[in-house]
Amino acid sequence: MDIIPAIDLIGGQCVRLTEGDFSQQTTYHSDPVEVAKQFEGLGLRRLHLVDLDGARAKKPVNLPVLERIARQTKLIIDYGGGLQSSEAVRQAFDAGAQQITAGSIAVREPQTVEAWLQEYGADRIIVGADFKDNRIAINAWAEQSDLTLESFLASFSEKGAKTFICTDVSKDGKLQGSSIEVYQRLLERFPTLQFIASGGVTTIEEVRQLHEAGLHGAIIGKAIYEGTIKLEDLAKEVI
Repeated sequence: MDIIPAIDLIGGQCVRLTEGDFSQQTTYHSDPVEVAKQFEGLGLRRLHLVDLDGARAKKPVNLPVLERIARQTKLIIDYGGGLQSSEAVRQAFDAGAQQITAGSIAVREPQTVEAWLQEYGADRIIVGADFKDNRIAINAWAEQSDLTLESFLASFSEKGAKTFICTDVSKDGKLQGSSIEVYQRLLERFPTLQFIASGGVTTIEEVRQLHEAGLHGAIIGKAIYEGTIKLEDLAKEVI
């Protein structure tokens, strides 16, 4: 299972939100490049980079940060936030992202994301399935759509997507555990898809449980910054 630390960006700084609420923001580090280097130095190989400014602006804002991290590390970066056009996706790839995450646009304009899947391939386009109470959440999690999680996954599976970041919005940033039962249900229903758990991962034991359940990856953010999961312990899971 891929261990994927997260860096969320506001104003070029490393921050975390609770339940995606911009009014519940904690700033952890002024230089995300140094944070990324720390991850790499401990043997972690991947990075989930979220442009929260971009999510609000509906266009990438922190591409210079992406470019610096890509230039100064060898981390495999997936980038999301504000990717609402084909031009924005190209900009993200040109700045050094190896993968991008298509979030709200996958709900509003599924045909656009389908075109990206055809152009770049399913290995480079991850679909973000942010959910709350089994409904897909959109617009930086500010509202829920009418789509159920399962119907959304089934639709994009038919369009060629194979990797999904499934974030339980109700658990994100709360350090109260992730939705392992939901992921287990999804794995049973969609055994050929790759699911990356996100939201609420709190302990190293939970990381192991997600691995044993068959998750393709786990994104870990606040647990790292608050110290409920030690980076050294995560590195052991990778190595």
